[in-house]
Amino acid sequence: MRAAVIQFPGSNCDRDMAVALDKVSDNNKQTQMIWHKESGLPHGLDIIAIPGGFSFGDYLRCGAIAARSPIMNAVVDFAKKGGYVLGVCNGFQVLTESGLLPGALMRNSDLKFICKNIKLRVETTSSYFTSAYTNGEIINVPIAHHDGNYNADQKTLDILNNDDRIAFRYINNPNGSMDDIAGILSENRRVLGMMPHPERLNDPLLGGIDGNRLFESITTSLFSA
Repeated sequence: MRAAVIQFPGSNCDRDMAVALDKVSDNNKQTQMIWHKESGLPHGLDIIAIPGGFSFGDYLRCGAIAARSPIMNAVVDFAKKGGYVLGVCNGFQVLTESGLLPGALMRNSDLKFICKNIKLRVETTSSYFTSAYTNGEIINVPIAHHDGNYNADQKTLDILNNDDRIAFRYINNPNGSMDDIAGILSENRRVLGMMPHPERLNDPLLGGIDGNRLFESITTSLFSA
């Protein structure tokens, strides 16, 4: 699997993401790190990950400036051509700001930064990112965000529900997200944005492996495609 992680000023989960991707890749294809000022992507990539952090210090709106970095034109083009894209936490914010996913991530309902382990319900296994889970399964995944409150108009929420595009829901909604949404899929199901951090729970030494199955799902999907 050929993977790349986009780095912005303020990214702080980029190395964690690379480690998680390397774990499910063969030894000869290490994840590439790509600086946001690059205008193009390496040839032959299978998946691009946009990691968590505080890109550009969350100035203006979280992810708003990062979404307009030079590299994002190439990422959007990659996604529109059917490439796999994963955005976690700040990466989810960047994906909504770039128009690759609908809706917006707003300030948490209690106006506080939240950092803790939470429970998610897997809402669909019919995706390239969730096929290694069981539908309805409850998993543990950490969160760490100040602006994770997913908001969208009713028409968008109806589309996400009717098209089976809600990947994960919170069990005990920590941030006020509409419809308890923790992660959503694009129309072609090849782009996933989620606020919780699967890359932070992909090894027993980190406290569990529930997050690792997301990355296993990606490789299984790629090799069976």
